Amino acid sequence: MNHLAGIVGGFSRKRIVVIGDAIADQFIYGEISRVSREAPVFILKHEHTETTPGGAGNCAANLAALGAQVALISVLGDDETGQILSSKLREAGVDCTGVSQSDSRQTTTKVRVLAGQIHSTRQQVIRIDYDNEPGLSADLQEKLRTDISRAVAGADAVIISDYNYGVAAPAIGEVVRKAVGDRRIPVLVDSRFRLSDFSGFTSATPNEDEVEELLGAEHSDEAALAHAAEQLRQRLGYQALLVTRGGHGMTLIEANTAPLHIDAVGSRQPVDVTGAGDTVIATYTLALASGASFADAARLANFAGGIVVMKRGTATVSAEELLSSMSQVPNE
Repeated sequence: MNHLAGIVGGFSRKRIVVIGDAIADQFIYGEISRVSREAPVFILKHEHTETTPGGAGNCAANLAALGAQVALISVLGDDETGQILSSKLREAGVDCTGVSQSDSRQTTTKVRVLAGQIHSTRQQVIRIDYDNEPGLSADLQEKLRTDISRAVAGADAVIISDYNYGVAAPAIGEVVRKAVGDRRIPVLVDSRFRLSDFSGFTSATPNEDEVEELLGAEHSDEAALAHAAEQLRQRLGYQALLVTRGGHGMTLIEANTAPLHIDAVGSRQPVDVTGAGDTVIATYTLALASGASFADAARLANFAGGIVVMKRGTATVSAEELLSSMSQVPNE
């Protein structure tokens, strides 16, 4: 644990670039006041609305909370939600020089309605998505390429955060590869739908379901999962693959190394898993950029994941919280 704490101590000296789809996560809180006379539905008395960075924005916010210098490359709509999201990112300490706002797009927004009665915990009852079309205009694509080349030049690591809304298209992978050149910095990928299109990078953080979907086969136990993940690692040409498993922890697959199974930290009954994957890849990448081995980076990411799932909404983890969680585990 002292060794891991030393790695965390170096987080503030690193600069990470996040390229991808920034999303506005909106949470509408309200009290169920009565049943409508117009239809058999509850009437929600609005209490307050919160907007937080989601997707690549959440990844960047987590890096900033952990103490890193962070530059985000993304595209938002030139709308009210985009203005709010941009402001929230800057307040979190994220460099938004490479965040474009375009009137040809709307800001991707996921609205979650949380309802309850006066003394009860608010529970999510519905989610409404305002999605963007995947394609970007030629002008926006050119600006992305320019912003990526500029930002990556001084980076200690790069994260590609692909939610399939147009920014982190597979072609961007080649732009990143060219910008990195022969510098041996970690490039990590988080892609919800098309990880196979981002081959040849350092590592990725798929969950169990994504591994099964990519291989077209289910695994029956931990050993089968490890075998499947190794197949996927080889197919993608990655040095390592960190498979997240919810309450079962994580499994790290590294070239020429036995699989490492890491038990989940803390409660196995999470409060809210929204955005937990962003926290995991942020911590994992920052640790690798700080000189950690894949195993130590995975252990730190596991601690961070265990903390963030006990928070409501899209949340971040600070370096202080990470160190506190680790201090509760005795040194061996």
